[in-house]
Amino acid sequence: MLNEPLRSRLDARCHALAARHAIKHEVAIESAQGGHVKARAAPGGATRDYLNLCANNYLGLANDPRIVDAAREAVDRYGLGMASVRFISGTHALHWELERRLAAFLGAEACALFPSAFDANGALFEALLDENDAVLSDTLNHASIIDGIRLSKAARFRYAHRDVSAAARAFDEAGEAAARLLVTDGVFSMDGTQAPLGALGVLCRERKALLVVDDSHGIGVIGACGRGTAEVQGQMSAVDVQVGTLGKALGGAAGGFVAAPGAIVDTLRQAGRPYLFSNALMPAIAAAAIRALDLIEGGEIDFVRLGAMSAYLRRGLTQAGFDVLPGDHPIVPVIFGDAALARTASAALAERGVLAQAFSYPVVPEGAARLRLQVSLALTDADLDHVIEAFRAMRR
Repeated sequence: MLNEPLRSRLDARCHALAARHAIKHEVAIESAQGGHVKARAAPGGATRDYLNLCANNYLGLANDPRIVDAAREAVDRYGLGMASVRFISGTHALHWELERRLAAFLGAEACALFPSAFDANGALFEALLDENDAVLSDTLNHASIIDGIRLSKAARFRYAHRDVSAAARAFDEAGEAAARLLVTDGVFSMDGTQAPLGALGVLCRERKALLVVDDSHGIGVIGACGRGTAEVQGQMSAVDVQVGTLGKALGGAAGGFVAAPGAIVDTLRQAGRPYLFSNALMPAIAAAAIRALDLIEGGEIDFVRLGAMSAYLRRGLTQAGFDVLPGDHPIVPVIFGDAALARTASAALAERGVLAQAFSYPVVPEGAARLRLQVSLALTDADLDHVIEAFRAMRR
């Protein structure tokens, strides 16, 4: 039974979020995910068409017929799910094949799949580190990294965002830990900016530390061959461990992975709690992700066009007078500062057929509320022009 003290606490929390215009409202999509979707904003509301500018569907593969066919064929052949964790009877041959493909794609010795990238980070730090070790983390790392670190017994040190000098001072503070690990996002999801992997790699080599990069918004999205932040920066050899997702560019369904030296992957298979105690990915998701890698490695994804589209949208919104964070990633943040203004802008765009959700504290820092637009190859040039005109119309 929900007692009164707990009810009052929960109500007070919701009221506080509402006062800050930070309540999150869901939109129900009634079509396939894509650049154009049908959705409704409330259970009893009307369904309408939108341009979707807030999905992680960077390559437009979530409803690509080639991906859907691969998943459908796997369901027809192998059924829906494994109904088991990996070490009991949940490992399918498609899991091994996808792990092999991802490791080769990223130049790693081995790879382990997880139900999500959140679970991958939930396994990584606890399995590798103990109370004699230290982990250093960028202050704006993703919530899954923060929570994963909390699960470990290692000493924890945060360093200022993308500040290599601050990371060096954190190493000094950590002292002579038995093992040291520095973790950073590759692409920071709220800004679209990148970690300085070259300088961090040099620092980690000097301090005999592992460099771990969660590149969920980079792998399959940026780089001449889609290999992510490390490829863009020419630092593939500097990164020891890469965490990634299948739920964004690589089909958009679910699943995460860790690509790393064999000893680390073996440890995750034996001691990573989300790996040991969560159902395995359905074979159809693995089949779809393998097909996504086929398309990427076969040169069938136009990464140059994705970059050009991102630059076009960023330039158009800047010329329209909006505060757009600079960058070259398909994440295009439009800053409003005030949470109420960001929410009002999101609603105004929705009225003009553009789906662009507002982000405010605690998802982003206080006073940094924004709309995070995300460019997808599922959009056309005309779609981007429509988005820019919808923004312009808000100023009239």
